[in-house]
Amino acid sequence: MEKSLTWKEKIAEKMPAELAREIDIFEQQMELRKQGKIDEKVFAETRLRRGIYGQRYDNGQRHDGNRIQKLKLPADVIKGPDTLWDAPGMMRIKIPFGGLNPEQLEVLAELSEEYADGVSHVTTRQDIQYHFVHIDDTPSLMRRLAAVGITSREACGNVVRNVTACPLAGICRDETFDTTPYAKACSRFLLGHPDTQDFGRKFKIAFSGCQQHPCGLVTMHDMGAIAKTRVVDGKEKRGFALYVGGGLGSVPYKAKLFDEFLPEEELLPISQAISRVFARLGEKRNRARARVKFLIANLGIDEFRKLVLAERQKLANDPRWTAHLPSVNEQTEEPLKAGVSLNGGERPDGFDAWYATNTYKQKQPGYVAATVTLPLGDASADQLRALADIARRFVKDTIRTTVEQNILFRWISEADLPEFYRAIKAIGLGAPDAATIVDVTACPGTDTCKLGIASSRGLARELRYQLGEKSLQLDEAVKNLRIKVSGCFNSCGQHHIADIGFYGINRNVKGFQVPHFQVILGGKFHDNAGEYGVPIGAVPSKRIPEAVLSITEYYVRKRLKDERFQDFVRRIGKKEIKDLLEDLTKIPDHDVDRAYYSDWGDPREFTLADMGIGECAGEVVSQAEFTLAASERELFEAQLLLDAGRPRDAAKTAYASMVRAAQGLVKAQDPGISEDENQILAEFTSRFYETQLFWDKYAGGKFAEYMFKAKEFIGAGKAVDADRAVQLLQEAQLFIDAAHDCHNKLRVGVASAVKLDSIAQTSA
Repeated sequence: MEKSLTWKEKIAEKMPAELAREIDIFEQQMELRKQGKIDEKVFAETRLRRGIYGQRYDNGQRHDGNRIQKLKLPADVIKGPDTLWDAPGMMRIKIPFGGLNPEQLEVLAELSEEYADGVSHVTTRQDIQYHFVHIDDTPSLMRRLAAVGITSREACGNVVRNVTACPLAGICRDETFDTTPYAKACSRFLLGHPDTQDFGRKFKIAFSGCQQHPCGLVTMHDMGAIAKTRVVDGKEKRGFALYVGGGLGSVPYKAKLFDEFLPEEELLPISQAISRVFARLGEKRNRARARVKFLIANLGIDEFRKLVLAERQKLANDPRWTAHLPSVNEQTEEPLKAGVSLNGGERPDGFDAWYATNTYKQKQPGYVAATVTLPLGDASADQLRALADIARRFVKDTIRTTVEQNILFRWISEADLPEFYRAIKAIGLGAPDAATIVDVTACPGTDTCKLGIASSRGLARELRYQLGEKSLQLDEAVKNLRIKVSGCFNSCGQHHIADIGFYGINRNVKGFQVPHFQVILGGKFHDNAGEYGVPIGAVPSKRIPEAVLSITEYYVRKRLKDERFQDFVRRIGKKEIKDLLEDLTKIPDHDVDRAYYSDWGDPREFTLADMGIGECAGEVVSQAEFTLAASERELFEAQLLLDAGRPRDAAKTAYASMVRAAQGLVKAQDPGISEDENQILAEFTSRFYETQLFWDKYAGGKFAEYMFKAKEFIGAGKAVDADRAVQLLQEAQLFIDAAHDCHNKLRVGVASAVKLDSIAQTSA
């Protein structure tokens, strides 16, 4: 009887070999962490780089008795687990430039049901997030994603995050050219690249096809590229206006122009050079100042540019830099049907309002892109499955997530729009008002984020309801404003670039903690996040809807003809608007009305006691520590090979683990050490063996000699039996343990030197 295949074996052939290997490695690292062989700090950054976060459990809005029972959580899980081994967390999945196809939508739906709480959440950077995922399930989840071409690698951590791009790229009437091929190439090139593994903080990249629309929101990114063309020797040449050093967070910076026209062939090498400079010179110890924006602020853009260009000259040529260029002009997407204009046929109820706000006429005649509005960015498993079916009816592989937490269907024949609308309305996703004041963007806030102060999702839900109910009465000038909400000052909801933005804060009112939101006015979503808003004042959370109505009504009443909101705010000034909101800052006493002392969606009295330590940044883990952890993983793999009856492979892998540990030590002194085995051994010998830094009090240099002898043995090609393999594995473990001891001594020495230097400076 033929043996039936397991699900893992069935999808193995569908998985890219590199992704499959990475997942196997992560699974081994998980096992080593359980055995206490990998330090928790190192493993924390490791899992973050696989997209796995801890999450918060204290908000009743996102966890109730039924959910706890379904997820098999202990009933007393309120403040959150000590580690991810105790209870589920969050997993982020990278969707480069937001591109998805129907098969991927179906898999995302299945996984949200099987491993999470049945909800797929679209983020403000075009990613997908699952909540309530147990870490033990993550390797299985990763494998099934990999089988359809999706990864969670480097979705979090101190690395290059998801590369975003305008969801209209390729179909926009105003774009210079389609940036999709460049965003895809950049994402692939920098994913796991050795030069992007030693950052002090995260690094975000965006692409835009034009200057004037929101597109990629380039100016708020660490690196952003806007499509440009230039005539050179009579021929039109493609390139980019390249910006660097943007970022929101608690201290927002607008990106600075690095190059007004960077030729397309220089995009990837310059990205690599920027990564190397950031890794070498970026802050590592002070987490609050570790983004590239602070490095550029300290150096100045001219000096930073000089350093990057010098670094560019040192780079060895890489064929991947230009491998994508021959195909950038090829048609990357195809429609399912011929483009036919919308005729005067019967239209469903609600269609006209939806058509007015949720459709975009492509530059290709007869075709339209339609936005499916996801309130708060959430879609259920059933809705995602239905959207996959709808996609197969109307389009091909032409779906994209958006930074406004919606899903865009591209290449719909305009004549099909009424039927498309009926289909999405039937699954509860036919709401109009995309890209209007009703379409409020929000980060997870206190629902699941450990750093959340106030309920951003609760407030966004209430604003959507109130503004949606009043949408027919809203002035046209108000309808096109944007509202964005963050649960804290870190700006995950991008409140700085909204016309009206909010971020959560706490205020003490007569001895009671009261949730408030800081009001930010005058940000500019257009022109690639052209302006950042300014703070006006704090308003109690429960009075924010009143504040929105007061501000918008005042704008309609006092604005000059055709005056934009940003110009209006600038003209009348902060004081006048602050005075407008003054009455809203007051709330009844606690014993008169306790409703103001709780947050949206949570009846409990407000407190900050349940806040945890956020993992947005992770911890700074050196390349030496990562490499030493990798040596542990390789040795573990050697043991698996031995158990499988492959002693020679086990012996070779055990030797490789020693070389990896030696490389880790060398990296502590020379982060640029290559992967060449002979160079690693030579550097280890001169830096650690001959200097006796790698020296045991009792064993002397014996542990180092284990590696040298293993090299001779493996190189001689001698037969390896199980006993010899066991011996080699034991020697490798001793070598790796000694490498950890040596690294710890080096760290203590560096820390002591830093402390003495600090004392000396203080005394001086």
